[in-house]
Amino acid sequence: MLPVPPSRRRWVLGITAALGLVLFVWQLGTTGLVDETPPLFAASARAMADTGDWLIPRVNGLPRYDKPPLIYWAMGLFYALPGQEHWNPLGTWAARLPSALASISVMLGLAGTLLVWPQRRERPAITAVTAALAFALSPLVLLWSRIAVSDALFSACLAWSLLLCWQAYADGRCPWWRGWLVLGLAVLAKGPVAVVLLAMVGVAFGWLQADGAGLVRRLKPLRGLAITAAMSLPWYLAAVAVEGEPFVRSFFGYHNLQRFTVVVNHHLQPWWFFGPVLVIASLPATPLLLVGLGQVVRRWRQPVAPELSLQRFAACWLVAVLVFFTAAATKLPSYWIPATPAAGLLIALAAQPSPPGAALTRWAWRATAALALVLAAGFAAAPWWVPLIREPEMPTLAVDLLAGPWLAIAAGLYGLAGAWLFWAAGRDGAIRLLGLQLPVVAFVPLVLLPVWRLGDQLRGLPVRQMAAAVVQHRQASEPVAMVGVMKPSLHYYSRRVVLYEGATPVGLLNLNDRLAKETRRGLAPSPVQPGATVLVVIDRATASSGAWQQVPHRLLASAGLYRLWRVDRQGLDQVAQRLAQDLASSGEAPSGQGQPDWQKPRPERY
Repeated sequence: MLPVPPSRRRWVLGITAALGLVLFVWQLGTTGLVDETPPLFAASARAMADTGDWLIPRVNGLPRYDKPPLIYWAMGLFYALPGQEHWNPLGTWAARLPSALASISVMLGLAGTLLVWPQRRERPAITAVTAALAFALSPLVLLWSRIAVSDALFSACLAWSLLLCWQAYADGRCPWWRGWLVLGLAVLAKGPVAVVLLAMVGVAFGWLQADGAGLVRRLKPLRGLAITAAMSLPWYLAAVAVEGEPFVRSFFGYHNLQRFTVVVNHHLQPWWFFGPVLVIASLPATPLLLVGLGQVVRRWRQPVAPELSLQRFAACWLVAVLVFFTAAATKLPSYWIPATPAAGLLIALAAQPSPPGAALTRWAWRATAALALVLAAGFAAAPWWVPLIREPEMPTLAVDLLAGPWLAIAAGLYGLAGAWLFWAAGRDGAIRLLGLQLPVVAFVPLVLLPVWRLGDQLRGLPVRQMAAAVVQHRQASEPVAMVGVMKPSLHYYSRRVVLYEGATPVGLLNLNDRLAKETRRGLAPSPVQPGATVLVVIDRATASSGAWQQVPHRLLASAGLYRLWRVDRQGLDQVAQRLAQDLASSGEAPSGQGQPDWQKPRPERY
């Protein structure tokens, strides 16, 4: 197939970039950070910019070993820019922009690859746009590209590495080393899993192509891995040299090996978990994705020229992610995001079928239209199911959703998409797919973002108000704690070290003991002495529980579910002593001992 002319190529890439800006950057900074994990990333990155220590991420006075530094470096560069209070008052522009730009880059990578190496004769320019949109409109991509975590950046680095490797295989004129260089960035984004996934894709693709030798010859994996190591290893070696065993045990042990071999943080899911995730992540175009996989399976024995093997490569890419994370003990929906670029390619290419698959493709189009109409009906039925929503942190959510026009707009947009597919049954596949996608693009600014802002006002604003109250009322050297509902954004917005404990009675014991003994950056022990106090942000339910009702306190502020107390340290200590005795005598504490347990390993401590 002939490539799209360069002049037209620039227009297509410009349109793709504009669509990406609407999907991922529009109103990016108008809401606060989403608890629980994003504030930890954002606070670590901001600390790097503030302190000039760019080696080890640190949050809330403690090192954070969960992810390599690339996402923190990217966020930190934006936090280092002046005038944060004017252009970044909620902290979200700096924290979210790396993820948003990463996903836009994937859109451009997918579109650019199909523009230079078209896989079908029919409308290659439109197919390029639809592949980019099929990736970008995945619900997982839309959400994770707008929050401040590492998944979107890692997936982008891995996607670019895989695309560049395929390009080097498809065209010997393309430099072989580019994919390995970007793979080094992927390793700096999330760790050695990037190398494993690329190896799995390469082995599967080489086998399907029956050209493993040609693949090795063009990609030069030994030299390539040396480039990847040169990019990524210096940071790992420096981190081990500076932090020693705690880093090795936490990063390599807990966050990599343990997550794969055992369930961590209660993320237990059945082995088939990623089957439903695959379906949901590509709605409503999932039938086209399945057809794309089926086309590869049906033609797996047929020789395919390297430059026309992108669909086969994408299938290997998606299956590698599926197999790897299915084998992992810990499973999260975000683990599927590295597969979404491959899904975008498969969907777009399935919309341009070869004649042998015509009947199956007709079924896929009908099923896709039906799914779009089902989604429309679901939104239209909102008055029946929205009142069933029960969210303690957002008690008025159901009423507010029904009061606004967003669900009706969503029903109309998905209804339009489904009706278009039935009406345009005789049209070219790329045109039909684009007609399906454009109403979903409109769904983002018209529905998703307003609902996101509503959720932020109900769930995030009260925590920011508590943070402001902490800054206003805190006395010099007065420690700060949060008990019950634990929100890392309190630390981020208050810029104070916060001690977090749960609502259990042992949580009260832990807090009392930690105040007296714990030391970390920005926190010194607070002895029990006359006049000593601690600021405690506590949720309404925890405040009304038995033990906390007995704690002497003064109410300073309230917002939403939360209350700000000034607690007398002597009074807290007296309640803790009585509680310890009661727990020890009743046997309710671990091992029948009414003792604090905060010094036991707790890898996810804020």
